[in-house]
Amino acid sequence: MMPSMRFQPAWWVASRKRRRLLSSFDWEPWTGRDGSSGNHRRREGKAPSAACSRRLRGELREQPIFTTRAHVFQIDPNTKKNWMPASKQAVTVSYFYDVTRNSYRIISVDGAKVIINSTITPNMTFTKTSQKFGQWADSRANTVFGLGFSSEQQLTKFAEKFQEVKEAAKIAKDKTQEKIETSSDHSQESGRETPSSTQASSVNGTDDEKASHTGPANTHLKSENDKLKIALTQSAANVKKWEIELQTLRESNARLTTALQESAASVEQWKRQFSICRDENDRLRNKIDELEEQCSEINREKEKNTQLKRRIEELEAELREKETELKDLRKQSEIIPQLMSECEYVSEKLEAAERDNQNLEDKVRSLKTDIEESKYRQRHLKVELKSFLEVLDGKIDDLHDFRRGLSKLGTDN
Repeated sequence: MMPSMRFQPAWWVASRKRRRLLSSFDWEPWTGRDGSSGNHRRREGKAPSAACSRRLRGELREQPIFTTRAHVFQIDPNTKKNWMPASKQAVTVSYFYDVTRNSYRIISVDGAKVIINSTITPNMTFTKTSQKFGQWADSRANTVFGLGFSSEQQLTKFAEKFQEVKEAAKIAKDKTQEKIETSSDHSQESGRETPSSTQASSVNGTDDEKASHTGPANTHLKSENDKLKIALTQSAANVKKWEIELQTLRESNARLTTALQESAASVEQWKRQFSICRDENDRLRNKIDELEEQCSEINREKEKNTQLKRRIEELEAELREKETELKDLRKQSEIIPQLMSECEYVSEKLEAAERDNQNLEDKVRSLKTDIEESKYRQRHLKVELKSFLEVLDGKIDDLHDFRRGLSKLGTDN
C-alpha cells in the first residue's frame, strides 16, 4: 500500500527524487513496495521505460533533418595536402539526429560503401575555402572531409545547417553535464537522508509497518545508490573520453598548421619560379625583335635579288638580239663574197661581241652564284627562324601550364 499524500516518509521522498533523476537517464523502471513497475510511472506522467524506448529505437532512433548532394573528398593521409575523391559522382549527404543519444551525424553512402560517418561535436568548424567548396576536420576519423557543391547557395545552406547542428550539439552536451552534476548532488543528498528515513518510518508507522517497510526500503536504496555510482563512473569515463578527443583535436590542428605552413612555402617557391619564367620571357621577346630585324634584312635581300633577275633578263634579251644580228651578218658574208673586207670588219665586231658575250656570261654566272648564295642564306635563316619559333612556342606553353598550376594552387589554398 502506497503512503498517504498527507504523511510521506523521508525514504519515500528520497526514492521519488532518485526515480525522477533515473528517468532522465532512461534507465530501467522503478519497482515500488507494492510491486508496481513502469506502468505506475507512466500513469503519473513520467518518461517511458527503457524497454519501451528500445522498441521505438528502430523507428525513431535516427531521423534525417537535412539532405543535399555534393562531391565528397578526403585529405590525402600521406601528404596532408592533396584532396582524394571519395565518390565518382555527386552523392547524397545528410544530417541525421539520434533521438536516444541526442547526437548529430553527417552520413553519406555511395552504393554499399559508407564514405562519410562523422559525429558532430561543438569543437568542429566548417570552413568555406571557395565559392563552391567547404571542409571540416573529424578528429575521431583522423581525417578532413571536403564537399564540392554545384552552386554557392547549396554550400551556404549546408554551412548554416552545420552551425545550427553544432550549437544544438553544444546545448546537448551542456545538458548532459548538468544531469551528471545533478545526479552527483542527489546521490549525496540521498546518503544524508537515509539515516533519518528509518526514524521517520518508525514515527509515522506501526511496529508491523516497521518490519514490512525497513527491509525492502534499504534494499531499494542500496540498488539506487549502486546505479548512481555506475552513472558517476560512466560520467568520469566520458570526461576522460572528451579529454582524449580534445587532445586529438589539438594534434589535428597542429598537423593542419604544419600543412598550411608547407603550402605557404610552396607558394613562395612558385612565385620565385614565376619570376624566373617572366625574365626568360622578356629575353625571348628581345630575341624575337632581333629575328624580326633579320627578317627585314632578308626582305631587302629579296628585293635586290629581284632587281638582279630583272637585269639578267634584260642582258639575255640583249644577247639574243646580238646573236640575231650576228646570224644576219654571217648570212650576208656567205651571200656576198666580195664583201670580205666588211666581213673581216664584221668578224672583228663579232669577236668583240663574243668577248662581250663572254664577259656577260661571266657576269651572269657570277650573278647566278650570288643568287644561289642569297637563296641558301635565306633558307638557312628560315630554318633558324622556324626552330626558334618552335622553342618559343614550347616556352609559352610551359608558361601557360605554370600559370594554370599557380591558379589551381591558389584555389586549393
